Amino acid sequence: MDSDRCARLTAILARATGREIAVASIVALSGGASSATFAVEALRDGQPWPLILQTAAAGAVPEGSLSKADQAALQMLGGRHGVPVAAVVAVLEAGDDLGQGFVMERVAGEALAPRWLRAPDFAAARQKLTGQCAAVLARLHAIPLSEAAGLALPTGRVDTARERMFAHYRSFKVDSPVFDLAFAWLAERCGDAEPSAIVHGDFRSGNFLVDSDGLAAVLDWELAHLGEGAEDLGWLCVNAWRFGIWQKPVGGFGERAELYDAYAAAGGARVDKARAHMWEVWGTLRWGLACLQLGDDHVTGRIPSVERAAIGRRVSEVELDLLHLIRFGDI
Repeated sequence: MDSDRCARLTAILARATGREIAVASIVALSGGASSATFAVEALRDGQPWPLILQTAAAGAVPEGSLSKADQAALQMLGGRHGVPVAAVVAVLEAGDDLGQGFVMERVAGEALAPRWLRAPDFAAARQKLTGQCAAVLARLHAIPLSEAAGLALPTGRVDTARERMFAHYRSFKVDSPVFDLAFAWLAERCGDAEPSAIVHGDFRSGNFLVDSDGLAAVLDWELAHLGEGAEDLGWLCVNAWRFGIWQKPVGGFGERAELYDAYAAAGGARVDKARAHMWEVWGTLRWGLACLQLGDDHVTGRIPSVERAAIGRRVSEVELDLLHLIRFGDI
């Protein structure tokens, strides 16, 4: 099977590049719930060419999600506007027999957030990250929506998104008074703004490659959509993405004020702190629903998994975070 897959990928890369290609190995890496990621060792004209293959975990993306072809196109669009990304080499086609996916060049760097958040070797990089993240988001949010017109990016007003999220919560038939409070709190503050920017949707520690100079590449564009740029700022500050370094609200490495100032200095809209706080509560609740979903996957037997069951138990942590955020405005 592995030799067959290497042969198929060799043909795909040769078709995309017009060069002499040989794929020696495809090795599975850790992946998320909806994507599978592989390290590819290849030769291009006899020279080593390290690549990454990312495919939909189930062969096709879940209904309503951004297709892998559109993810690749958006990644390339971001790259043209100064967002650091891995260059896309080839997009899989229906007849390639590898499912939905694409191949990109492998960028050097550390993806494991708990490692680069703590290791002394990354101390200088951590000092740069807040400003770099702010600048990258400002560039992304400034891309004219017309340039993404051909992509099937999910869209909708903020209040509609909140209602959709609430319906998802109710589908689990679980009552959490704290989640109910958070939804009511958001309903009073979210408004009905129309989409104004391309939003990465999962811009956080754990979805960056970090090297000695800081942010090397932005990963995982599968949750991208049209919305409000401040959503990405709030998501970056959610406590779950600090990986235990809770005193640093921006991803475990920075401060909110520095993030907001750097975002404005890089051309982003001046950040309204109350609005950013709303999006941080929103992001925290969104993570809570993801925990609920993963726990439900295991409990119902849909996807039996000790890892999903363990993450499902973190709903209680999210409830504490929400109460603190709503009462005190930060955490």
